[in-house]
Amino acid sequence: MKVGVVIYPSKKLQDFANSYRKRYDPYYALIPPHMTLKARFDISESQLNDFSNKLEEIAQKYQPFTITAKKISTFHPVNNVVYLKVNPTEELEKLYDDINSLEYGNPPEYAFVPHITVGQELSEGEHSDVYGQLRLLKLDFTEEVDRFHLIYELENGAWNVYETFLLGNK
Repeated sequence: MKVGVVIYPSKKLQDFANSYRKRYDPYYALIPPHMTLKARFDISESQLNDFSNKLEEIAQKYQPFTITAKKISTFHPVNNVVYLKVNPTEELEKLYDDINSLEYGNPPEYAFVPHITVGQELSEGEHSDVYGQLRLLKLDFTEEVDRFHLIYELENGAWNVYETFLLGNK
């Protein structure tokens, strides 16, 4: 089974991202806009319960925190991804590190750059046009993160929530 760990932003931020994703992200219909905390990896059914328990322990260590996103950026020339840049915070980075320190999955392929993808797998020309247009937008999203989600991939490539973890002590 393939799983991952993500934060889903507010509906307002998702609507903004989706207004571009529907044209520029081939995965638009498969997963809502999100911030990846742990990239997809294979896990056995028997390991899933232990992984979930460890995520619950991590969630209890953190209180809800605020994130902001004020600009569009890109991973070009590494790849033609255009994204909404989420300003890194100490809490977000520690949460990411704690989740990725677990013995499940592979270590992160890249340094953590908190973001919400709005376009990917773009040609050079498309990337240049889309990024050139979107980087001029005046953006100001601020919202509270109070949960993260363990998600799993269906046979058709779509992703569903397996479990939600609320931050803080219950």
